[in-house]
Amino acid sequence: MDNISHFTGFTLSQLEESMSVKQTCLALSVAVYLLIIVLNVLLIVTILLEKSLHEPMYIFLCSLCINGLSGTTSFYPKFLYDLISDTHVISYNGCLLQIWFIYGSAICEFTTLSVMSYDRYVAICRPLDYHSVMTNKTVVNLLLFSWLFPTVSSTIALLLSKRLSLCGSHIDKLYCDNWSVVKLSCEPILINNIYGFLALSACVSLTIPIIWSYIKLIIACIKSTETKTKFMHTCLPHLLCLINFTIALIFDVMYARYGSSDFPRSLRNFLALEFLIVPPIFNPLIYGLKLTAVRKRAFRAVKVKGRDLFNIKKR
Repeated sequence: MDNISHFTGFTLSQLEESMSVKQTCLALSVAVYLLIIVLNVLLIVTILLEKSLHEPMYIFLCSLCINGLSGTTSFYPKFLYDLISDTHVISYNGCLLQIWFIYGSAICEFTTLSVMSYDRYVAICRPLDYHSVMTNKTVVNLLLFSWLFPTVSSTIALLLSKRLSLCGSHIDKLYCDNWSVVKLSCEPILINNIYGFLALSACVSLTIPIIWSYIKLIIACIKSTETKTKFMHTCLPHLLCLINFTIALIFDVMYARYGSSDFPRSLRNFLALEFLIVPPIFNPLIYGLKLTAVRKRAFRAVKVKGRDLFNIKKR
């Protein structure tokens, strides 16, 4: 068997489709990637430039969009290149870097959505205490938690994987992920499994405050029509984002460890990519642009910019 010292990279799984299908996938992927960039950058710029949007809810939304861009950028350029290439190889260090970004982005999505659920709970269930609870210091601490926990978690997982001697170089996936590399190990992977279980348990524990906050929110909605309106406008989109991301991520994790090779490859590829593709589009569209304050200012910014460009061309 080959040890990691005898090869410098990994061979990734490829789309087993005809050239015409690959060209269609390439066109769609480019369009989706551009859409992700435009939507998320538009929302980030709008929130940063509009002082009236410098509130906790919009700041957390901005953080969510930045994370979405980070995760997709670690995947799309390599994936687009593979669609036009005959070889699907990624260097060892490039694979580890992709793992770090994707792993960290997935956890950061979850921690940010958790922080946002707490913000919505305070805003709706304790409106009079909102500004005394969600102070600048609290917001900064919550942002630090939502980014530091994924960074530390992904770094530890990567270091544990990097220490392993590998006996193979083929990853049965369209991108590098931590478990796929760990499975190639020639050594016992007990420590990796223990850490993986602890990290997963820590992420699952974040669902406790989310469930608790939504129970409180639903109870508050039953008592008040005004609260129900707020819930529909801000909490329901957040809940949809959370459910979509959680289901997609759970499927990817469970299939990677326990899935059968009899599962259709095309469907497996789609579901493995879903949590990387859908949330970065879903979040700004369903959550961000549904918020009236963000939508009006984003459309106004686009309109003003378009008018300025038109006037420049006329001159």
